[in-house]
Amino acid sequence: MPLTLYIVRHAKAEDRGTFMVDHDRQLTSDGTMAAARMGRHLHQQGINPAVIISSTAPRAKDTARMIAEQIGFDLERIQLDDRLFDGGPKAYLAAINALSGETETAMVVGHNPDVSYLAEYLTHQTIGSMSKGEVVAVTFDNLTWAEVSGRTGSLAFQIGPKQLVKE
Repeated sequence: MPLTLYIVRHAKAEDRGTFMVDHDRQLTSDGTMAAARMGRHLHQQGINPAVIISSTAPRAKDTARMIAEQIGFDLERIQLDDRLFDGGPKAYLAAINALSGETETAMVVGHNPDVSYLAEYLTHQTIGSMSKGEVVAVTFDNLTWAEVSGRTGSLAFQIGPKQLVKE
């Protein structure tokens, strides 16, 4: 059974103010709407990951929550991982490698440039800098999550909020 990983960059967040801690930045209203629109699109495509792991930063948590609400995922089951904020791509890979063997689909929600690097590392495809709220889906054939590493995945799709028709 192939594994599928959805890599999500958090939606649009407020600009960093002079006295604002980067970790604490919130989604803008546009970011909230874009995350909900993306979640609705994923739901329409029948996408419902078994696990959602998010950075602890409010902008990532809220993106994960907006998507989860739209796809019918229990908000209480979103796993928060503080390593995904400033932990680099290795932190994301560690979270992925630790997933249960029974899990076939998972989503990680985090930050650039880490999520873009991760997508390119896993697929060896040119992903570019993921836009805010963008989702990249990566599939893995004949692997366990513990075996997921560089060049082991295939790019299934890449879509950002601006590509979706406003509903």
